[in-house]
Amino acid sequence: MPLPFWNGFRKRTSAQAVMRGVNAAVVGLLGAALYNPVWTSSVQTPGDFGIAVLGFVLLTAWKAPPLLVVAVSAAGGVLLALL
Repeated sequence: MPLPFWNGFRKRTSAQAVMRGVNAAVVGLLGAALYNPVWTSSVQTPGDFGIAVLGFVLLTAWKAPPLLVVAVSAAGGVLLALL
């Protein structure tokens, strides 16, 4: 059950605009945090990129559970290391 303050706050047009702006800022910060240092230090080869794309497709297009995506990505990383 939301607090009474939030019910009134969410109905205001100006508050909705502020929340959309905050949401956009958070998405931008998360994107920047994913890119540097995570992406730049982990995606070094075309094989790494392929595993990242496969994980993205599994999550977005096929709606696979995150735990399955982690397992598939880990298995792909092990296979790349063995090759």
